[in-house]
Amino acid sequence: MTALTLAAIAFSTIIIVLLCSGDPKRRRSARLDGAGQSTGTRRLLVALLCLPGLGFALIGDAAAFLMWLGACAAIGWLVAMWFSRVGTA
Repeated sequence: MTALTLAAIAFSTIIIVLLCSGDPKRRRSARLDGAGQSTGTRRLLVALLCLPGLGFALIGDAAAFLMWLGACAAIGWLVAMWFSRVGTA
């Protein structure tokens, strides 16, 4: 079950990076070219991001769900900090 949890965290990390890279507000404030992702694309990515957590909740694996949720929160902060550094450099 640990491998499944790590795979879910890796999948969610990719989606978080995609969400951050295409954020229209971040792109405007960093004066980057392009409009960013559309609302529909962002909603689809958020739905994909929530799928592993929903799966863990449905099978009743509370430990995997909490590990996934905590990892997504920590990775979200790290990715946001990393993208803020990339935009200023």
